[in-house]
Amino acid sequence: MSTKVDLMEHVRQLQQDLEGLSAHAATLTGLSEAILNSIRNGGKLLTCGNGGSSAEAAHFAEELTGRFYRERQSLPGMCLSIDGTLLTCIGNDYGYDEVFARQVTSLGNPGDVLVGFTSSGNSETVIRAIKAGKERGLITGIFSGKDGGRSKGLADYEIIVKSVSPSSMRIQECHQILMHVACEIIETGFLGI
Repeated sequence: MSTKVDLMEHVRQLQQDLEGLSAHAATLTGLSEAILNSIRNGGKLLTCGNGGSSAEAAHFAEELTGRFYRERQSLPGMCLSIDGTLLTCIGNDYGYDEVFARQVTSLGNPGDVLVGFTSSGNSETVIRAIKAGKERGLITGIFSGKDGGRSKGLADYEIIVKSVSPSSMRIQECHQILMHVACEIIETGFLGI
């Protein structure tokens, strides 16, 4: 039995979603400049997310620590959802909902930037991390979707992608484009070009 997948329908949905991204230009620029200013002042970027959003969070951090497009020095970016040993330790001892918040309280310093990714806006781990970041004086950002869920209004910088598709995949695809633009803003700003 085969399932027919209509590639062009996926493309049409994504095109519709992409048309709405320009509404986030000012917020994305503000978040990117906050990250750049943090790095210039000795701070760092922390990221987090679950599942596919974890992959997005890791991608964002590694684009800074490695490089995005141009040759430059390594910039401090760290994803909190990568270390399986640490995640299972915290999850076992404190409950899974605390896996990112616990790291934020130990690794985050005032002036650092924490960016969470949650396509639904309802990820308890990300919500608790944002709250912990605010308590510690971190600048916070969130990439979410749909109506923003329970995370709406929590972060300093909030990007809520509204999708024509009921699925998270279009939201995550839009997050990746926005994240790449943020990387370019940070990198060109750092290099002064």
